[in-house]
Amino acid sequence: MKLLANILTSIVAISHIGIMILEMFFWNHPIGQKIFSMTAEVAESSAVLAMNQGLYNGFLAAGLFWGLLKNRVDFKIFFLCCVVVAGIFGGITAKTSILFTQGLPALIALILVLASSRKSASN
Repeated sequence: MKLLANILTSIVAISHIGIMILEMFFWNHPIGQKIFSMTAEVAESSAVLAMNQGLYNGFLAAGLFWGLLKNRVDFKIFFLCCVVVAGIFGGITAKTSILFTQGLPALIALILVLASSRKSASN
């Protein structure tokens, strides 16, 4: 179960690297405009905000990778909780699909991390 928890945590971290790249480098590009359903004008006027969001997504990914590399369950739990909260907030305020693309994978990873940490603590 620990392997599955780490794989899913890695997937969540990698997805946040992807989100970071999209928000920081492709926001004003036709790819970013299509993915985020924006006009060129909206993309241009919000580019600096998107870069800031992208940076935060990079920090989330870095925290998850740090937890994986150092085998720190507390780091994984903290950063997965951050992603779950961000997914819920984004789903409520921005786009409902964020609940499923960002929040749900993090929630499943969090449940697996918690379950595997309890299992290894009882052994």
